Amino acid sequence: MKKIALLGAGGKMGVRLATNLQGSPYEVMHVEPTEAGRARLKEKTGLDCIDGDNALADADAVLMAVPDRLIGKIAHTFIEKVKPGTAIIMLDAAAPHAGELPQRDDVTYFVTHPCHPPIFNDEVTEEAKNDFFGGVHAKQHIVCALMQGPEEHYAQCEQIARTIYKPVMRAHRCTVEQIAIMEPALAETIGATLCLALREATDEAVRRGVPRQAATDFLLGHLTIELAIAFEIFPEGKFSDGALYAIDQARPQIFREGWLERIFDPKAVQRSVEEICNPPKAA
Repeated sequence: MKKIALLGAGGKMGVRLATNLQGSPYEVMHVEPTEAGRARLKEKTGLDCIDGDNALADADAVLMAVPDRLIGKIAHTFIEKVKPGTAIIMLDAAAPHAGELPQRDDVTYFVTHPCHPPIFNDEVTEEAKNDFFGGVHAKQHIVCALMQGPEEHYAQCEQIARTIYKPVMRAHRCTVEQIAIMEPALAETIGATLCLALREATDEAVRRGVPRQAATDFLLGHLTIELAIAFEIFPEGKFSDGALYAIDQARPQIFREGWLERIFDPKAVQRSVEEICNPPKAA
């Protein structure tokens, strides 16, 4: 796989990917439908876009830097334009897991997603410490899935994934279903929700008179050691008896019984990705 058609090259993610692909062994054909996007790509990278149909017909791999909810819809518009054996590389599992992709047995479908830089890391430069998204200065892990296609395409697509998300440490091979379990269920439905709950709790402490900076410093500092203990990164660390008592008292007040089963139920995950691709209309 030497020739890549980058769709959505002028979007926020597209510019990130285009930047990381510069200087790589790949010949990249940048495709962007909007004038504003083409101007943004030119301003940020100095790169120009080419005609989409020509890029698709010539590509060994099509890299879709487009919104999650549009992956399936856009794939339907170009699937007949690519040659047999082309790898379609998507950056999110929602559309593939929701059954949104067009049927074509002679192309490869590959899904990859960044884990983003880990909380516990060995970064030393200020640029890396402040690269919260990853893919610029900070190292990160990634996940990959070969949904359909020949086995030899896995390694080739993983190498493209390592290039667009660089610098990459581990690349975990998963299934599309497993990536969907991790996002949205694990990282967003649970992770992002609990993060916002932590912020709301901090705001409540401030409302009750705690200085905001003190509350923020206190919680973020405690989270460092609490996460290290919970994930066994600090194996000799233990929660104190007082903390264990507080946890036991808090669980039934904060969480409804069976919450994990409800969120990770395969039907719930399926419904979540389907609604990402086709948001329910407001009543």
